[in-house]
Amino acid sequence: MSATDSVVSTLQRNWDMVDAALEGLNHATIAHIPADQCNSIAWILWHMSRVVDTFVNARFRSEPQIWIADGWHQRFGMDDEPEDRGVGWTAKRVASWQPPDRSVLIGYYQAVRATANGYLSSITDAELEEMKVISPVPEPRTVANALGQMVWDAVAHGGQIAYLRGFYRGMGWHR
Repeated sequence: MSATDSVVSTLQRNWDMVDAALEGLNHATIAHIPADQCNSIAWILWHMSRVVDTFVNARFRSEPQIWIADGWHQRFGMDDEPEDRGVGWTAKRVASWQPPDRSVLIGYYQAVRATANGYLSSITDAELEEMKVISPVPEPRTVANALGQMVWDAVAHGGQIAYLRGFYRGMGWHR
């Protein structure tokens, strides 16, 4: 049993839930903002993918994010700012954000998911215990601790996507 088996299992269950929640939703539903001060499914999916991409590639592997390296930012019509993950966006900015076509949005999510799975299947116990400064926390911490933060964020946002799916179309998020 690998040190990351529970992390991989948790993320896989989350991603399966997100996949089920997205199934059958058209672009208008995915892009819909349900109320002022709320995020659309599209924005949450983009943000969740950006967080995982940033953590896995830039923070853990010290490699370029696929957001930039693979040109996803261009397909989204956005800048190549590596720290732009939606953190700190105002409600006005979220409301004015135009999500790309459904296939681009889901394509980026799937590419990030594949990269994360590859990383998690290869990380060692020694790498998990490595102490380093991993933004946004300024103090040194273990990679395992930061990985926990990333997983928590992904699961929280996966739940939001599933909730909105249920709000719009019923419980299609659960199989």
